[in-house]
Amino acid sequence: MARTTDVSSSSAGEPESVASALLAVVRQAIAEAGGWLPFDRFMALALYQPGLGYYANHSRKFGAMPGSGSDFVTAPELSPLFGQALAAQVAQALAATGSHQVVEFGAGSGALAEALLDALDLLQEDAPGGAPVAQVQYQIVDLSGVLRQRQQARLARFGGRVRWLDALPEVFDGVLLGNEVLDAMPVQLLHFDGVQWFERGLALHGDDLAFADQPTPLRPPQDAAFVPGTTTEIHAQAEAFMHTLAGMLGRGLALFIDYGFPAAEYYLPQRHGGTLMCHQAHRVDGNPLVDVGAKDITAHINFSGIALAAQDAGLAVLGYTTQAHFLINCGLMALLLPATLAARAAAQRLLNEHEMGELFKVIALGRGLPPDFAPLGFERGDRSHRL
Repeated sequence: MARTTDVSSSSAGEPESVASALLAVVRQAIAEAGGWLPFDRFMALALYQPGLGYYANHSRKFGAMPGSGSDFVTAPELSPLFGQALAAQVAQALAATGSHQVVEFGAGSGALAEALLDALDLLQEDAPGGAPVAQVQYQIVDLSGVLRQRQQARLARFGGRVRWLDALPEVFDGVLLGNEVLDAMPVQLLHFDGVQWFERGLALHGDDLAFADQPTPLRPPQDAAFVPGTTTEIHAQAEAFMHTLAGMLGRGLALFIDYGFPAAEYYLPQRHGGTLMCHQAHRVDGNPLVDVGAKDITAHINFSGIALAAQDAGLAVLGYTTQAHFLINCGLMALLLPATLAARAAAQRLLNEHEMGELFKVIALGRGLPPDFAPLGFERGDRSHRL
């Protein structure tokens, strides 16, 4: 029997018709599930329900300031130097694979693709030897039709070099990229009352959405001194995605950049409230049951779980470090030298410990690369031993 807690009303900031339609879908899903819907299924509806979910509706997501009508800023939006530095790692990996193919998952506004393609073209022009180099072919996988349209408009100048995929390729050689993709994959919520574990889901309290807990055999993957009242996340979908990638990657490198921790830090007793959070108008809150469809819902990444899932699927972990170390290793400091003062200030947010530099991590997974291949982004400050 489910026990209901934390009853919340839902009034969305999207146009009322969209908000009402999405809430109707959620209520119907709860009814069809017998009155209790696991949180990961709710999160999938709230973010990806066609035409209604947060990433599927027409609200603006990405931008540097609240006045733009956006909800949050990502590194590629903050500074093109992010993509320019990343290009050095992509170019090294492409050379090692002998491929000219890049696939990006969840390309957002297209800012990263744009900066990467421009920077890769410059690197090819400066390549020694003078021999012609095949241009990089860029493919994007994005669940959002709305974002796909915006990407197509932004990247139109690259012509046929950029393509959008409706399904993953069966076999792929090259570089796979995901910037702030794993954190948007639905998570399961677990709650510990001091005696037993419950899975947290949703029920209805009248017409309102409410959290409801059911006993579960699920457990966090890390043994810890969990305090009574702990709520935390497990990442079955993100880990299953690693198996999907392993099934398609023949020879190449996969890079994922996101906020998170290794398991030993993720499940610390001090983090008893979990990491689930929502973003709206550049403000953070912890209630995903309010303004459903009008704000992002996200959780930090357990990078140990990602690494173990990748290894189980046959991929090698080639590096794990902070975003600051990765970008510096990829040459960001040299890129800052000719930059304007404003550009330098924006790029500092990518490096500062109290902003993106420490919280964001980069993990590299690979298969079929030369034995001596060492990704340059992890030359200094590699933390793979902490996973």
